[in-house]
Amino acid sequence: MPGPGEYRADRTEGITRVEDLPKAKVVQRSRNFSSRPCPQCERSCYRHRTMGRTLHDLGDLVSEWPRDIQLSYSQHYCCKCKSYFNVDMSDLAPPKSHYTHRVIAMAVRLVVEDGLPYRAASWHLWRDHRVFVPFATVQNWVEAGGKKGGATNQRRVPGRRAG
Repeated sequence: MPGPGEYRADRTEGITRVEDLPKAKVVQRSRNFSSRPCPQCERSCYRHRTMGRTLHDLGDLVSEWPRDIQLSYSQHYCCKCKSYFNVDMSDLAPPKSHYTHRVIAMAVRLVVEDGLPYRAASWHLWRDHRVFVPFATVQNWVEAGGKKGGATNQRRVPGRRAG
């Protein structure tokens, strides 16, 4: 292991295609439960099926490899509400996101606090944290304040109100 201040060349410098970047170290996580309470009626609901999701996390700095979290989770069906719902994964990542909260927070901090441009922040995330984030994604996070869009109200009917 090199000492402090010793220069080590970046093995990935000059790579222009995402497909040529090193493959990620995969970490297995599970959120697979046999039953969970329904978020609407709080009735206990059994597992309907098991699904999977891959999340990109900040990489391992010692081995210089990217890190992916392979998350297996359960989907449940409520007979009373006639609806499907997934196990809560909001502590790891926002809904429908490919990146963990740690990656999003780091990207937003680089742009807002350190004042880096979006492309430079994207390169910094790869160079120092081994997570590839397109600069347009970083821009979307910064403009949204680091959050994804909120859930829509399914019960509200769009249209004109009286009065």
